[in-house]
Amino acid sequence: MSIQRTFVIALAATLLSTGCKKYEDGPAFSLRSKKERIANTWRVEQALNGSQDVTSNFDQYELQMLTSGNATLSALYTLGDLSFELQTNGTWSLENSNEDLRLDYENNDADETYKILRLKEDELWLRTMDNGLELHLIPR
Repeated sequence: MSIQRTFVIALAATLLSTGCKKYEDGPAFSLRSKKERIANTWRVEQALNGSQDVTSNFDQYELQMLTSGNATLSALYTLGDLSFELQTNGTWSLENSNEDLRLDYENNDADETYKILRLKEDELWLRTMDNGLELHLIPR
């Protein structure tokens, strides 16, 4: 093997093992842009509030994000005997060197900025900035 080829392989291995992991839980490397990976219709696979599993509170939660930056949130919340439906349109954007996802809706009660923990084509893990709620989203 030539010295030049060995150098290229060593350089590629170094870059893949150190510099490409942007988010806490990965991925280490992706060929798709962040915008392309975020653009999807997502549902909650798991929701955690601290150590408490609150996934059942998000059974009727759907978040659609388009590459254009538009977003739609549809949710049905149940509090005791009361249920209410929320559907709101808005926008999404990446902030803080693409480490945070900001959702800005017409209904300001739904606005939130999340820390991105994992961003894969089929997984999006988010944590509220106060570290209270963690959402593990998968495609609908």
